[in-house]
Amino acid sequence: MSSGFNTNVRVGDRVFHVQTEDRGPSHPIIDTAIYLQGQVVHRRSTSYEHLTASVEFGDDALHKRVAEQHRCVMDELRAGALASEIALATATVPSADAIQTRLLNPKSWLSAGHVSLEVEIVRRSDHEPQPGVEVEASIEGALRDGVRAATSDQDGRVRIEFPLPPLGKGDLALVIRATTDSAKDEIRFSMRSRQTSGSADSAQSEQSRTC
Repeated sequence: MSSGFNTNVRVGDRVFHVQTEDRGPSHPIIDTAIYLQGQVVHRRSTSYEHLTASVEFGDDALHKRVAEQHRCVMDELRAGALASEIALATATVPSADAIQTRLLNPKSWLSAGHVSLEVEIVRRSDHEPQPGVEVEASIEGALRDGVRAATSDQDGRVRIEFPLPPLGKGDLALVIRATTDSAKDEIRFSMRSRQTSGSADSAQSEQSRTC
């Protein structure tokens, strides 16, 4: 699984979620995203492709770079250096019909070659459950395409289960899309295949400047 960090940072009366991860060897990029109530208010991506050829650049060095970018973004957030960008990002109020998709079992949705998704759909403005929403799930990059669909119940919940299809060697991602007549939302979980077992590790990715 790609290395990464997730930290909640309180600034005044607001709590931000900072997520930093390595995109993996096929995409040598360190990504950091700051979330405020589910909305991305800052992104930072740093390539380390120029370092991959060095024999001195191993897992430890990469882990330190991921940790340093994560710390740097949090320091800037606390110091107010990102305040104007965050203010601009939050200036647009979401539509009253906007929805938010949540995967309730992000650490256990894949087990023994079987996908079991517990998904919740809420209204973004007040987090009220949204029934009757069409939800689709697929594995992007699988050798065999297939989209599974279900509709959220009165609690805004839906369960989607299916066998993990054969995986390719390139970029892989679990993609969950939710759609209503007036709104749509999508979440993605990056994956790296285990060639020895035929299963996959999953890691949340939910995306250039350097400090």
